[in-house]
Amino acid sequence: MDRAVMRARCRIALAGALLALAPGAFAQALADPTRPPDAPPVQGGAATAGAARPQLQSVLIANQPGGRRLAVIDGRSVRAGDKLDGAVVVGIGEASVTLRRGKTLETLRLYPKAVDANDAMHVRRKQVHVTQ
Repeated sequence: MDRAVMRARCRIALAGALLALAPGAFAQALADPTRPPDAPPVQGGAATAGAARPQLQSVLIANQPGGRRLAVIDGRSVRAGDKLDGAVVVGIGEASVTLRRGKTLETLRLYPKAVDANDAMHVRRKQVHVTQ
């Protein structure tokens, strides 16, 4: 009977060890609830610095006409005319920033795949205002 008890304890210990390791095998990555729906999922721990595009994080616009316009790109606050990693900030819209690298223009958007309706409305308001 001693031998039967030892076998049972051994099996219980083995089953416990397997169950302790099982959650790691079946674990899934948790989705970031603050990530925009159009943003690509983050792979691994760090991205390569050479392939990373600047990331527009925030746009701040004063309520007064002709007021300040600031953007936060990769944690750095910039204004029109500022240089950022070899590019010049050409314009700051309500949800986008335009950079010039040499002769090419690059537009950074807060919501990359969403239609930038606010910027379009802003342009239309200016056109309507000018024509009236």
